[in-house]
Amino acid sequence: MQTNVGKIDRAVRIVAGTALVVWAVMGGPVWAWVGVLPLVTGLVGSCPAYTLIGINTCTTSGDQQR
Repeated sequence: MQTNVGKIDRAVRIVAGTALVVWAVMGGPVWAWVGVLPLVTGLVGSCPAYTLIGINTCTTSGDQQR
């Protein structure tokens, strides 16, 4: 699997995804479970949507492969 999510992008996804999931668990709206998506893509380092539209936020070529 090719990494296409850079370090800052990953951090933002993990923080935002975690916040949304915690909110959903604590009784927030059902739509807050959408936070699972950025959380998983942040942890894995690859975003299928980025692949489809050709975006790569990795800064160096060494970050692009795991």
